[in-house]
Amino acid sequence: MVGKVHVIGAGLAGLAAAVRLATRGVPVVLHEAAPQAGGRCRSYFDRTLNAVIDNGNHLVLSGNTTMREFTRTIGSEHTLTGPGRAEFAFVDLDSDERWTVKLSEGRLPWWIFDKHARVPGTKWSDYLSLAPLLRAGPDATMTDAMNCPPALYKRLIHPLFLAVLNADPAEGSAQMAAAVIRETLAAGGRACHPLIASDGLDVSFVNPALAYLEAKGAQVMLQHRVRAMAYSADGSRVESIDFGDGPEMLGADDSVVLAVPPNVAASLVPDLTTPDEYRAIVNAHFQVPPPPGCPPMIGVVNGVSDWIFAFDGRLSVTISGADHLLDESRESLAQRIWEEVAKACQVPSTPMPVWQLVREKRATFAATPAQDKRRPAAATRWRNLVLAGDWTATGLPATIEGALRSGNRAADLLSPA
Repeated sequence: MVGKVHVIGAGLAGLAAAVRLATRGVPVVLHEAAPQAGGRCRSYFDRTLNAVIDNGNHLVLSGNTTMREFTRTIGSEHTLTGPGRAEFAFVDLDSDERWTVKLSEGRLPWWIFDKHARVPGTKWSDYLSLAPLLRAGPDATMTDAMNCPPALYKRLIHPLFLAVLNADPAEGSAQMAAAVIRETLAAGGRACHPLIASDGLDVSFVNPALAYLEAKGAQVMLQHRVRAMAYSADGSRVESIDFGDGPEMLGADDSVVLAVPPNVAASLVPDLTTPDEYRAIVNAHFQVPPPPGCPPMIGVVNGVSDWIFAFDGRLSVTISGADHLLDESRESLAQRIWEEVAKACQVPSTPMPVWQLVREKRATFAATPAQDKRRPAAATRWRNLVLAGDWTATGLPATIEGALRSGNRAADLLSPA
């Protein structure tokens, strides 16, 4: 019998665990150290832009089955919008060449035989170079496992998987990349429709989840930071949790889902091995309406920018694996990014619009083979303690899909369907 479950951490992993447990009638208390839920997947009001923005631009795909199930459950699937087809626009800033990769809907990749649908300068046979990724071992990086022709690599594989892994394919785990390929590209265009939370991450993932939990009778406690956990003398279970007011004893059937960042988890759980290397992400926002006909997202080749997103009244940029940009001045970096945005979107570069720059130094764990081996399983040696988070052993990189999947796994361990 499952008693009360304390879910510690209200990022997407914790929200997913809490939602699944509450759906099954399990009493849930959700604890979050911050004043708001969502973790890295949240929205906030930015005074400079005088607008609500997301802390980062997060893309999901139609083939992200766990994400689709989660948003259906909390009633927000309709808030994710996209072109309704698997199309990805690109621009080469050096040559000003523009193209759109158009994946065929079914599992058979007919698009690679169409020169108007595939990457310019590539042959259909070039795409076969990705096949060895699916057989890669745990120590292989993407570039170890494949021999990708230069045009395909530079104009599709590098920008795509830099974003997916938040690591350069030269260091990124081939096995994590292969897991993404199996669930998206290999499943056909039907699984690759891009979906964007156009009204904000809170609207799509956070607020509806909190409302759902409230309706199910769950208790949500914000600004409630865990300080310590104590374990029973026989080493079988978590005995108490300290939130700063002294130990709170757990009932005999109570359990804990620990859905906090890896460094916090390592400070609370004895001898826990977690990823300990991170990669940065830079996001830039410009207060300018996207021009007519601007694609919802544009991949950038030969620029500091990686992906440009078009929102209502705003153009936003995401740069993955951005550790090399952390020391550049905000003004210099924003100017460089804006010049690329203006060229890519074909809008005047002067005057530079109102802007905001957000640098996340420890945005995700480093998706390298070595760090992948440090990811712990959800189950622990304590019978009433499970782990959740995109940094646990989900098989996927640090993505929304991986975070939600980890939360579901944690819930299933405590309360099987």
